Amino acid sequence: MTTPLPSWPPRSTGRPAAASRVAVPREPLDPARTGRRWVRRRARGMNADAAAAALDVARFDARQNSRHEDLAGDERGPAELGEWERIARLLADAPPGTVYDPDTDDVVQAELAADAAAAAAREAELREAMRIAARADELQALRELGTLDQAEPRTGDEAVRDELTRRAGGYIQADVDAWLARALACRLGHYRDPAAREAAAGLLTPPVLAHAALLAELARLVPGTDIGQLAFAARLATTEPEATAALAAHLAHARPEAH
Repeated sequence: MTTPLPSWPPRSTGRPAAASRVAVPREPLDPARTGRRWVRRRARGMNADAAAAALDVARFDARQNSRHEDLAGDERGPAELGEWERIARLLADAPPGTVYDPDTDDVVQAELAADAAAAAAREAELREAMRIAARADELQALRELGTLDQAEPRTGDEAVRDELTRRAGGYIQADVDAWLARALACRLGHYRDPAAREAAAGLLTPPVLAHAALLAELARLVPGTDIGQLAFAARLATTEPEATAALAAHLAHARPEAH
């Protein structure tokens, strides 16, 4: 027995809608990096002799650990040994009396800069996820009110479409797709910008793009056409997106100004 597709808009349950959940991107766990950081804290203030002694201990520990099968996949131990070796070489090549300071270690500072950049990227990813979730809530509310057609799309609404599809378990919302196609065809909202229209080719699905292309050509063919009365274009694009796109291209080529 097949499961019927969910209806839209959903029936009201009388309960307030649950807040959208946004996954918070976290710094990935890295045992090797944890081991290197531990070594740097221990090595702070050490001179060349102290670092060499610590390296001997680390090598002894590595030999001992190699005898244990449960440590065969350990990443932290080898990383710690490698860091002791690097710091010992650094101090051996430095002027006599030099002590180790992570704050002046070029390798450490480069890693800190990379970590800061990665943290900033995760923060930006979180802010974008929150924006998409909030906009998806807004569009969903407009759909329930039956006023989606009165809204204009904004930059990033292509990702919001994907979020709405994800929330619906992959079910395609025909009304959202039709709304985007009409906006793209009529150059509404952010689609007034040629760059946004060009970018849409890589952000929207072939049926939506074919629908928009056919609507645009039909509107040019019959000036004053009510786009809302061309529902057949959506059905064509959904069932035969390639043929619909080809039809739109043919109509565009047949226009007098195209010659």
